Amino acid sequence: MLEVVHPRCCGLDVHKATVVACRLAADADVPAKVVRTFGATTADLLALGDWLAEAGVTHVAMESTGVYWQPIWNLLAARFTLLLVNAAHVKAIPRRKTDVRDAEWLADLLQHGLLRASFVPDRPQQELRELTRQRTTLRQDRAAVVNRLHKTLDGANLKLGSVLTDLLGKSGQAILAALVAGETDAATLADLAVGQARRKQAALEAALTGGLDAHRRLLLGQHLAHIAFLDGQIAAVETAIAAHPLADAAAVARLDTIPGVGQQTAEVILAEVGPDVARFASADHLTSWAGLCPGQDESAGKRRSGKTRRGNRALRTALVEAAQAAGRPKETALGRRYRRLKERLGGKKAAIALARHILEIVYYLLRDGTVYREPEPTRRGPLTRRLDQRQHVLALEALGYHVILQPHAA
Repeated sequence: MLEVVHPRCCGLDVHKATVVACRLAADADVPAKVVRTFGATTADLLALGDWLAEAGVTHVAMESTGVYWQPIWNLLAARFTLLLVNAAHVKAIPRRKTDVRDAEWLADLLQHGLLRASFVPDRPQQELRELTRQRTTLRQDRAAVVNRLHKTLDGANLKLGSVLTDLLGKSGQAILAALVAGETDAATLADLAVGQARRKQAALEAALTGGLDAHRRLLLGQHLAHIAFLDGQIAAVETAIAAHPLADAAAVARLDTIPGVGQQTAEVILAEVGPDVARFASADHLTSWAGLCPGQDESAGKRRSGKTRRGNRALRTALVEAAQAAGRPKETALGRRYRRLKERLGGKKAAIALARHILEIVYYLLRDGTVYREPEPTRRGPLTRRLDQRQHVLALEALGYHVILQPHAA
């Protein structure tokens, strides 16, 4: 028989409009099991808290489904020990599915100490997370509008994006504003270019010879207005991030020393992980929490899959982008590591592996308060040289050559 760890506890099956609660009690002065359904408004959730408190409940568990758990957490965190659990961890056993059975199952697992709580940051870190994620969403929206802008120009046979490197640079914005204003002469439009773009006068004039009618001029103006609006929103969010107390400028500067990690990526890392990494026992625990370590799926002594599990999506995306940027330079240790992994694993898996390595570096920089230092290139040992020789010899023999290795004289 399983040991009862939490004698009085409750499992919550949380939905948008309702919360099904199953209250368990291992002693006899209250009913052993009571199931009740509450609404999701503030008054209903406060009534849920009173109903739990009158039975002496100490621990409450609920699944991390969407954002529906957040109001419960905000209202009841000060009164009970709340556990937010991964839904995949509590649904491994097939059973008949109802809301009541879900609540009973959660309560039963909680009573016997079989649930592992997920990390829920404090309110300041949640606010910084919301700001960085909002900035990412706004940037994605802006990129989508810029793509629609390109499509509108191509529909009018205006190949401006094929000539200008940055369509929304100074030259591009001046030309687009003139197009929206009704200017149609290609030479006049091309003369609006500034800086390096003036060297492309002939190409610009050819690219701006098209058919921009009133319909596409309306769409073009709306795209530009939408982009200007999103730029203002992004600037406001970046100002709020810079003023946030958890956006430690010193920590951001330390993370910025890692190749591939810029200021915005460093801010995302601080928002998702937090400035204090002491709650992670090691760098391996941090990478596992982020979903960047190989998965474990083994049966009968055979490893069936090494696919990474789902983790923090915002952190994983930022780190993979940083890994792809860090893999480009040839003179850095991260760049050399990426190319070695790419030869063996391919580009996508190499980016994931390098993202994990960057997160390990982040762990030690935040833990020790140090900055990243480029390691010295390691000397290639005899075993590595023999492997390189064998690889090159096999490559030449595959091309039809007979290879004899003759070392240089000392």
